[in-house]
Amino acid sequence: MLAGVVTPLWRLSYDEQLELKLKRQERILSQLSGYLSGELQSQSSLPVRTKLSFPVLPVLPSPVRDGYRNKSTFSVNRGVDGNPKTVGFYVGTWKKGNIVCVNGDHLLNMPEKHTRVARCYQDFIRLSSLEPCLLFHTGGHWREVTVRTNAEGHTMAIVYFHPQTLTQEEVAVHKAELLDYFTRGPGSVCQLYSLFFQESAMTRCTHEQSPYQLLHGQPHIYEELLGFKFRISADAFFQVNQAAAEVLYSTVRQLCIPNPEEGGERTQFGGTLLDVCCGTGAIGIITSPRVDRIIGIELIEQAVEDARHNAALNNVLNCEFIPGKAEVALPGVMSQLSSAGGGPVAAVVNPARAGLHYRVVRALRNQPNIRRLVYVSCKPDGDAMRNFRELCCAPDPKKKLTGEAFSPTLAVPVDMFPHTPHCELVLLFER
Repeated sequence: MLAGVVTPLWRLSYDEQLELKLKRQERILSQLSGYLSGELQSQSSLPVRTKLSFPVLPVLPSPVRDGYRNKSTFSVNRGVDGNPKTVGFYVGTWKKGNIVCVNGDHLLNMPEKHTRVARCYQDFIRLSSLEPCLLFHTGGHWREVTVRTNAEGHTMAIVYFHPQTLTQEEVAVHKAELLDYFTRGPGSVCQLYSLFFQESAMTRCTHEQSPYQLLHGQPHIYEELLGFKFRISADAFFQVNQAAAEVLYSTVRQLCIPNPEEGGERTQFGGTLLDVCCGTGAIGIITSPRVDRIIGIELIEQAVEDARHNAALNNVLNCEFIPGKAEVALPGVMSQLSSAGGGPVAAVVNPARAGLHYRVVRALRNQPNIRRLVYVSCKPDGDAMRNFRELCCAPDPKKKLTGEAFSPTLAVPVDMFPHTPHCELVLLFER
């Protein structure tokens, strides 16, 4: 039952999965074609299958199909047997009130290292005198655990804890028990490289709001992508499938800055690559040999710190990372680029599911130097579709979209998530 929720395509052969994903992407993109051709007037129009006005390539497969996840978060709640100290994934719905927590041992996308930490954490909280925190207002303390691993085999665990009314001294006792369990007790089989603890009275909490406390081991793990090394902190964003991320990023690099002799000597394209929502800087750093300058913009300060560290780690000297909201930072960056007259500008955007703020779209659209824009989306049928339309619609002074329209010229789906219906879509816009 859980496999049907988390990995619904697990019964299909891999070729069938890719075929299904391609059809889904074509269906979504035909809505964009329909809008551009005028057949679909609004987002609320009934979806009409319009002939695609640009090529959609076959889905690029993931080199690794099973056990590919390098990050998993396990929840704590009532199990099938009613035990509230069960660690796993939710099945059921809150609406129907039939939520149960089921362990993920049998999931095809889950590495053994992750499920081992989850099982040990479950054993630990069952030994603890403290209750689990199922709902914030009903008390309890032990919350979910996040596990991150890398290709080298290092494992980082992050335990989330609701302090409720405990004093710092009382919390310290339970932290010490957790540390002892994972370093000297039965949990030592996990061979943790890092163990973090975060006290949080909120669902999600940044490092700035409540610091990740390192109880054991190293503060970071490292991962390699296309010959570059990246530092991953407890809350940094990193693609969950490292092998497929290499496929994704080499595709993005080639669309941003085409290399006429791919596979031959590196050819410098020059100009600037603008990396919006740059995370820990992966796309910019990987593309840096092909351009004069990379400017990355990222909201999460810890990620910007990681990006700067990653650039230094790889001896990349032409990257600049700016912390803040893209819609606030971008107009200033754009006017600086215009006055500097530093040659062609390509842009890549890799926003969260909510898509880009309309002011970001406006700034990109109204910057005539940007001739190529690559949009990476994990949910093109959601808010990203609104962004696609704003990039491609006729100039609209009312919306302050005065720049020349972009046109989609190529779509490349990349399978980052085998056994699930999802994939990343890389969409090239040109003008």
